Amino acid sequence: MILTDREIQIALQNEAIIVDPAPDISFYSSTSLDLTLDRRLTLFKDQKTGINLSIDPSQKGYNHEEVMAEITTPVDIDEEHGFEFPPHHMILAWTREFVELKFQSRIAARVEGKSSLARLGIGIHLTAPTIHAGFAGQIRLEMVNHNKVPVRLRIGMKICQLIFEQTLGTPVRGYEGRFAGQTTTKKG
Repeated sequence: MILTDREIQIALQNEAIIVDPAPDISFYSSTSLDLTLDRRLTLFKDQKTGINLSIDPSQKGYNHEEVMAEITTPVDIDEEHGFEFPPHHMILAWTREFVELKFQSRIAARVEGKSSLARLGIGIHLTAPTIHAGFAGQIRLEMVNHNKVPVRLRIGMKICQLIFEQTLGTPVRGYEGRFAGQTTTKKG
């Protein structure tokens, strides 16, 4: 069952869902809540001529964070000029909002794109839309510009939407996966 705007607001009031900073009333649609873009991006480094890089996540001892540190570089979006997202590129981005779904509340969510950006060729997740019950952190987005022209991204622009779902039961425990507590800055 998908929560409506009214049910999302009630869940926020009851702290079954926490969104910080608190969303403006304009961020709600009938069945979703908009989130905005944080300043931090992660860009994939261009391969040097003559180097044939291949990642094998099935290798014993594979460490996702170590590999990502080798093949990416963090950058901050320029406040005045924004970030020109090149065509046919992938970046990792963050929502500005810290989101917590209390696992006892029986609420999970899906992060989805906004149609206004999708029509410009911007995808905000590849195959990872699930925000598990018990998740707490900023949401990391796997963004791709499928367009033939650059699209300018700006800090604080509406970048995605959350669709909240009621779970059938209460999980035994909250989300404890690899990305639990992810954030660009320390909260709390």
